[in-house]
Amino acid sequence: MATLNNFGSVASSFMFMFVLIIVAFVPVDASSDQTKTVEFNVKPGGVVHTFTEAIGKYECSFTYASQGGTNEQWLMSVGLSDDDRLFSCSVWRPQGKSYLFFTQFKAELKGTKIEYANAYSQTVAAGQSDMPLKPEEFTVGDSTVTHRDGKFSAQLSKLTAIGRTKHDEL
Repeated sequence: MATLNNFGSVASSFMFMFVLIIVAFVPVDASSDQTKTVEFNVKPGGVVHTFTEAIGKYECSFTYASQGGTNEQWLMSVGLSDDDRLFSCSVWRPQGKSYLFFTQFKAELKGTKIEYANAYSQTVAAGQSDMPLKPEEFTVGDSTVTHRDGKFSAQLSKLTAIGRTKHDEL
């Protein structure tokens, strides 16, 4: 199982993470074969919703339920490294803080094994800094990042996961 402290193999992923952060701020209509950023609405009402994006055979799904307020516009960025060994997914609210209360969340990366993941209650915006969730609020599995029942504080503004693809050498 991947953990937040599993940095050994993630060190080589640092450069890809840096590129992912830059991609996160690329205009929404930018596209290429290796990266994609799209807008979607996070809808309150307590109903479970799923939003999915893919690049090639790799896919990221964000499943959630939230309460309060009205729809919020969020972004999802997916990216595949040039050597097809790393697939990344970031889901976030560009304004930096969501006013919705999340009753649950789960991100799933298909075709990869997660090596790094983190979730945030607030992200960089208007002079504020990223505020990561406490480690006990969520759990990282081989292919999923999900809230922990009874521990999650209901605040989510960003989720990032990077997975190693099951790339075969010829």
